[in-house]
Amino acid sequence: MKPGVRRAVALLAAAACVGGTALAQRGSRSWSSSENQPYDGRFVFVRMSYPTMIGMGFGRQGAPWAHDYPVGEANFLRILTAVSNVHANLDGTNVLGFEDPEIFRFPVIYLVEPGYWELSETGVETLRAYLQKGGFLIVDDFPYWAWPQFELQMRRVFPDLQWFDLDVTHPIFHTFFDIETLDIVPAYPALGDRPIFRALFADNDPSGRMYVIANYQNDLSEFWEFSEWGFYAIEATNEAYKVGVNQFIYGLTR
Repeated sequence: MKPGVRRAVALLAAAACVGGTALAQRGSRSWSSSENQPYDGRFVFVRMSYPTMIGMGFGRQGAPWAHDYPVGEANFLRILTAVSNVHANLDGTNVLGFEDPEIFRFPVIYLVEPGYWELSETGVETLRAYLQKGGFLIVDDFPYWAWPQFELQMRRVFPDLQWFDLDVTHPIFHTFFDIETLDIVPAYPALGDRPIFRALFADNDPSGRMYVIANYQNDLSEFWEFSEWGFYAIEATNEAYKVGVNQFIYGLTR
């Protein structure tokens, strides 16, 4: 990582802690959480929704898929555009369902709270096609108990693929920032004892194309959301931003 970029992230995280209103004002404070952004070639943060018994369908109040929304992505996009050349839409984000063919317009999609996630048959087919055609899924806000339900859904998508635990040598941890260690402190104890980064690869080849990165026992967006209030240490917040930036840029460039 270049020294200038390292300083930029440190300064932006500090600014988020000290002056959160300024950081998020153009983003989460002014976004309409009910309107998707029109496709215009810019990078759009796409959050995936799913129906559950807790906050059904696309209702944004209390639904598991909406945790940290929209403040988390507002803060994240400001960091992403400040430290990289990604031309992102800062006016809002998109919320799409897994059955929506619109996902094929976007190279990276983001899912949270997978313990509550269940796909329809159409969703299974759409997600499979999306990933095989080059899409990339990032899974976050992922407590320890959620793995069986998530694995069950992904087995429906790819019955023959297996999960691989990544170590710090994988390119996803060096595609923009050089992540030196994966001994990252979880945002809160209920997530689990330590983050584990698990990936699904085409043809079960860890040296090949990654379909999915799962931030198991981790919640990067928790740090993003609360960076504007200084709830977490700047060092921990920096790492969450750096890992997130790497994952999105990896998905855009792999």
